[in-house]
Amino acid sequence: MAQSSRYLRTSGVHATIEADQWRSGAWVLSIDGAEQSHVNLQEPQEVFYEYLRRIANVVDLAAPAGAPIRALHLGAGALTLARYIQATRPGSVQHAVELERELLDFVLAQLPMPEGSVLTPHIGDARDALAGFVGGKPFDVIILDIFSGPEAPEHIASEEFYREAAALLADDGVLLVNVGDEPGFTLVRSQTTALRRVLPGVAASGETSLFTKRYPGNIILAATAAPWPAEWTAALLTRGPHPATVISGVDLDQLTA
Repeated sequence: MAQSSRYLRTSGVHATIEADQWRSGAWVLSIDGAEQSHVNLQEPQEVFYEYLRRIANVVDLAAPAGAPIRALHLGAGALTLARYIQATRPGSVQHAVELERELLDFVLAQLPMPEGSVLTPHIGDARDALAGFVGGKPFDVIILDIFSGPEAPEHIASEEFYREAAALLADDGVLLVNVGDEPGFTLVRSQTTALRRVLPGVAASGETSLFTKRYPGNIILAATAAPWPAEWTAALLTRGPHPATVISGVDLDQLTA
């Protein structure tokens, strides 16, 4: 498979999957010509994109190393993090929600999940999907990877959404949100504020220069039902990618001011 393409009816654009010319066994998912996800089928524990690596580093801390977890992915992409969790935590039970039916079908057909994976796909709106998990087993990790700029779906970029998501977390679970934003960080500000109103332990991580708010990029927000563990900050700073900044507590005021 050199390159495959699929039309996405909901958004009216094409998704393509093509081989990474620099890495054997790796593939790149692009939507409407823009690269969205990178997958290494031979080494799924490799996470190429910086912001996804930062999310994976938090997932590593969410439970003892190698222990299976329950994970909910809101926004599936090429299932890079689902593959990572399966590789590093075999036996994990995962659910992936994607608005574009054709995208999820396309990805699973062209880049199947590893043998032994327990992944249930769901097609639909991320917030609507939360209702289907009420009353079920709680999740150790919930990952929201939908925002891609300052214009985000209002029904998802809201305090009410985070309350609904937090209700599905285990007592020691973690909610992770990738916030892609433009200089000024209007969306980062609003989402940090909303999360702090819902969960007591909130931290933000990213490439150090982003915290000047002068450059576009991805800030990862992580929220826990208990106070943010100081040892997690130290671990994330060590793991990078570098240069890395991780802030929590009153230091988060710089993102909400």
